[in-house]
Amino acid sequence: MTLLRLAMAVLGRHALLLALVLLFGASSVAARRGGVAPPRRRQQAVDVGVILDRSTWVGNTSWTCIELALEDFYADASHAGYRTRLKLHLRDTGPGAVEAASAGIDLLKNVRVQAIVGPQSSTQAKFLAELGNKSSVPIISFSANSPSRSGQTPYFIRTAWNDSSQAEAIAALVQKHSWREVIPVFEDDNSNTRFIPDLVDALRQVDTHVSYRCKIHPSATEDDIKSAISTLKHNWTSVFVVRMSHTLARKFFKLAKYEGMMGRGFVWIIAYGLTDIFDVAGSPALDVMQGVLGVKPHVEHTMELQNLSQRWRKKYQLENPGIAVSMPAVYGLYAYDTIWALALAAEKAGYVNSDFGVSVTNNGSTDFDRIDTSKAAEKLRGSLLGIKFMGMSGNFCIADMQLVSVNYKIINIIGRERRVVGFWTPGSGISGSLNVKADLGTIVWPGYNETVPGYTETVPRGWLLPMNKILEIGVPVKPGFDEFVKFENGKPKGFCIDVFEAVVNTLSYNVPCHYKPFADEKGNSKGTYDDLVYSVYRKEYDVVVGDITILANRSLYVDFTLPYTESGVRMLVPVRDQRQKTAWTFLNPLTADLWLGFGAFFVFTGFVVWCIEHRTNKDFRGPPGSQIGSIFYFSFSTLVFAHREKILNNLSRIAVVVWLFVVLILQQSYTASLSSILTVEQLQPTITNLEEVIRNGSYVGYLNDSFLPVLLKRLKIDESKMIPLDSPEHYNEALTSGKVAVIVDEIPYLKVFLKQYCHNYTMVGPTYKLDGFGYAFPRGSPLTPDISREILKFASDDRMIKMQKELYGDTSCLDKDDSQTSSSLALHSFQGLFIITGASSMLALLLHAVVTIYNNRHEFNSDSSQSSWRRWPAILSKLFHGDDNPCNTPDKDEPTPENVDDAMESQLSIPNHIIEHLADRDTGSPPEGEGTPGRELSVQGKEPLSFAYMHSERGHNGVASLTRNGSSIRRRQISME
Repeated sequence: MTLLRLAMAVLGRHALLLALVLLFGASSVAARRGGVAPPRRRQQAVDVGVILDRSTWVGNTSWTCIELALEDFYADASHAGYRTRLKLHLRDTGPGAVEAASAGIDLLKNVRVQAIVGPQSSTQAKFLAELGNKSSVPIISFSANSPSRSGQTPYFIRTAWNDSSQAEAIAALVQKHSWREVIPVFEDDNSNTRFIPDLVDALRQVDTHVSYRCKIHPSATEDDIKSAISTLKHNWTSVFVVRMSHTLARKFFKLAKYEGMMGRGFVWIIAYGLTDIFDVAGSPALDVMQGVLGVKPHVEHTMELQNLSQRWRKKYQLENPGIAVSMPAVYGLYAYDTIWALALAAEKAGYVNSDFGVSVTNNGSTDFDRIDTSKAAEKLRGSLLGIKFMGMSGNFCIADMQLVSVNYKIINIIGRERRVVGFWTPGSGISGSLNVKADLGTIVWPGYNETVPGYTETVPRGWLLPMNKILEIGVPVKPGFDEFVKFENGKPKGFCIDVFEAVVNTLSYNVPCHYKPFADEKGNSKGTYDDLVYSVYRKEYDVVVGDITILANRSLYVDFTLPYTESGVRMLVPVRDQRQKTAWTFLNPLTADLWLGFGAFFVFTGFVVWCIEHRTNKDFRGPPGSQIGSIFYFSFSTLVFAHREKILNNLSRIAVVVWLFVVLILQQSYTASLSSILTVEQLQPTITNLEEVIRNGSYVGYLNDSFLPVLLKRLKIDESKMIPLDSPEHYNEALTSGKVAVIVDEIPYLKVFLKQYCHNYTMVGPTYKLDGFGYAFPRGSPLTPDISREILKFASDDRMIKMQKELYGDTSCLDKDDSQTSSSLALHSFQGLFIITGASSMLALLLHAVVTIYNNRHEFNSDSSQSSWRRWPAILSKLFHGDDNPCNTPDKDEPTPENVDDAMESQLSIPNHIIEHLADRDTGSPPEGEGTPGRELSVQGKEPLSFAYMHSERGHNGVASLTRNGSSIRRRQISME
């Protein structure tokens, strides 16, 4: 029984062994024939090589993520029926590119992998990309920084975000804070060959200038790093973008802090790759990088990511005891998603024979020449490029041979925290929130001090004075006009120096200054002002302070601040008194046209008043000569308000009132002008314009060592007629002696000159526009806009007004000009008054005519036997002369009229047509019937007249007669109808 059992056991073992042999044999045959194993059979292996440097943080953490990805993928229930399974072949190569290339050849030649994952650095990826191109095997990197070179190496695929998008995020952060200059600080290796140009281009798009690039070699010593930092210290820019490896970054920031460059006013922005340094170095990195900003890909914290982080942390700490890490870096998530994508691609491509095709160079002399091509790997590459899924790092989608970038987050190092202060998205740019447009969170800048209130809100301006830098200030040296700038006991003084120091003292930062005269060993000026300005361009001085005029040709070499003085060029000429008085000086207050206009309105107003008053007012009746005299006498008597004629008509009263108002204003203006002419000093310039100088061939003076000769030549002044002068005393001497006829100079100099020689000279002619005095700084100096802003504030301050008063003295003297000479009053100044009085008088005259015609319309229409055109003379005559009116009868005390017609009219008060009949010298018919008793009329200067009237029996007709001494003088038959 025992033997039987033993035999059966032996047979059982052989039967089991036989079954296994038959199973493996069938699988082998099926594989060689290219067939697909039944679902229940074993999954086919797809060989994938992995090249990492396990001694580095990226390599070590990424390998853990790769292992977890492989476990998680095939543990997923949805992948249980897959016919393929990735088989990983790890090669720990170290950092060298040669070792990585050697490992790649080994994997391709001996293992015959269908894909290679993980060349960490760009240098390694460059070599392996060539291998992949030769063998048609995809080389997949999740950490190499260089962008894909799809045109030359179509088999090199980056499963990480493009660095160009990171450059755009950094540029947007710079633009947000209005920083105008940035210095990239980067490791001099292949990882930055494309990133730095992309960064410079992105900064240029936001108008930010890269003035300097600081490169540090990967093997740089401490002295090399100190030298690079020293160069940065002597640069004005204080905004730096850092891109380097973790090892080099720890050394760099430690030395930067030691050199004082991690303090207030500095800005440090680290690119992604370096933002993971806090996971690698921990506390040492945090201690030396306080206030640093960083850009990092944004990954959503999902439940899947939290579970992965927990399992990764346990696995990593088990393999690397003593290292405490919270979660994998983004590079690790890229590695995780890469394995998933390869697994999906392998299944999508289907199981294909992994044998390599025959190479045409199979008999080459080197291993590189013996590498064969793989059609299976080429098919795997095609499938990988079309894979899309939601991975741990976000949406996995390959375009242009690299992973499509999405969003970045901005982190700020505060104490032991890496606080997220904002985000960058391709569509919305910088924002404090990912989904809503908002301001960035509070940023703590380098040099944070909790004892300084509100310091965290102070944004650095983007530049600083170089450490231990003292501004070398060039100051001009000249013999004249010491009021602006001069050296006294080795120190500069003057208006220009005072303004500069007052402005600099108002800045929010300290600016150490050292003044140096622009002079030779003997103390004389080393050249012109143009030479002084050009010395700033040659970097002999950091700034020029003095009476430097802002000119276009000078601005080609330097940047000027805004002007702090009045601008422009004018002429300085002597003046002479024009107070010569003549017998006709009283006519000077009014111009000829005003005199004529005044006289015309005198006559016109008198004529209007006569026309209105003549019909009813005895003061305006009489012989023609008397009436003309009344018109002129009345008009001119109103000039002194001495008219005695009675004004009876309201219309004429209105015209006279308006006229008297005009007369009052003209009288007062005449009196004031005449007083000015007789008493005010009438100083007139000897020359009023440069055309007169050119025409006379006179000499022109100008300030020595200035730009004025160029201006004078442009104004057509002969160079032989130009004489340089040095000081106000020379100006006075040249003008007094007649050496020059005029002096052309800038207004500030002329004002200083007139402060001393006020009464003998004046500024005349047009002002030739210039920009005034300014301070010259090197091109692009960040001090220029700050000084300009402070000049604007200071110009409106009382201190500037006080300093100008001390410089220019009495302003009333400075304002004396030829334009202030007393001049005659012109007609255009009184046009409004004349229009008012003329319109009033004309309206009164028209209303008078209308009212008179309307009141006498029956009388004007009584004689209808005559044609209308013959009736108009009579109508006009009646309009002006009218009839006798009781109001015109003289009183008893009044003298008798001087003529017969007036006597008859005043004694009898009979209608005017009777007077007209009596005035006729024809005798007419003898009187009939009874008459009125004779009345004796006394006529001045003649014998008395007797008047008698005898009416007819019918009572309607009669005869009126005048007699003197019994002799009939005039007799006329009249009708009483």
